Amino acid sequence: MRDLVLASQFKDSNIFFATQDLQGNINHRILENNYKLEILKSNSKKELVKLIKKLNINLLVIDHYGIDYKIEKYIKEKTGVKILAFDDTYEKHFCDTLLNHNLGADSSRYKNLVPKNCELRCGSRYTLLRDEFHKQKHKIQKSKKTKTKTIFVAIGGTDHTNINRKILKVLSKIQNIKVALITSSSNKNLKKLKIYIKDKEWIKLHIDSSKIAKLMGKSDFAIITPSVIANETYFMELPSITIKTTSNQKNIYEYLKKNGYATLKKFNKQRLKKEIGKFL
Repeated sequence: MRDLVLASQFKDSNIFFATQDLQGNINHRILENNYKLEILKSNSKKELVKLIKKLNINLLVIDHYGIDYKIEKYIKEKTGVKILAFDDTYEKHFCDTLLNHNLGADSSRYKNLVPKNCELRCGSRYTLLRDEFHKQKHKIQKSKKTKTKTIFVAIGGTDHTNINRKILKVLSKIQNIKVALITSSSNKNLKKLKIYIKDKEWIKLHIDSSKIAKLMGKSDFAIITPSVIANETYFMELPSITIKTTSNQKNIYEYLKKNGYATLKKFNKQRLKKEIGKFL
């Protein structure tokens, strides 16, 4: 999704997305946005180089944890293409431009990790936000205080740690709340989740929603992961409790914790209950 935002900034360019046809993918979003889609058959760097040459690519955008310094160097040597690499874990890169658009991204930490002439784009000024967030922020009005609070819950599209139901069980003990639960069709636990919420009118499930900003705008606070979505809640000025679920969320988690935001290093029922209590 963030690559689609980046692509929209290159108005007059001929843009291709190169990706594999993996289970649970959202490749259809690429086509819906009128970009060309090339399906890669493997993780082979040679296949990618061949495609770059075939399409006569000038700029390669890499948004992939598995493509490292060595592969980038190989691609550069074989094609001479300019490389823009996404990074949020402070890894070594062989690129012309490095983009870390997360909260608290620190350009000084890339010393000796990128070539000397590499352009560093770090921090919230480079955050890639869909138009819906900019439009919705202007529409937000301070709502009248009501007894019923709306809680926005988004623990990643796949919820690989399967904590959505654990969070909902904590919330089920609280009166006068509504929950907007965000997930995707890639969630392997979706079937069980649907069964769990079937008789709970206070929970509304949103699958593959295109109205995230609107849902945030209608919420009083959020329970999320310290990932890209934290950039969005920050922009929307939506108070949030973040729960770390993977190692690549470490940097945003530490930044939020250091700056006094409500954070959990991992799911903990009692800690979460206590933090929710503060917000309520």
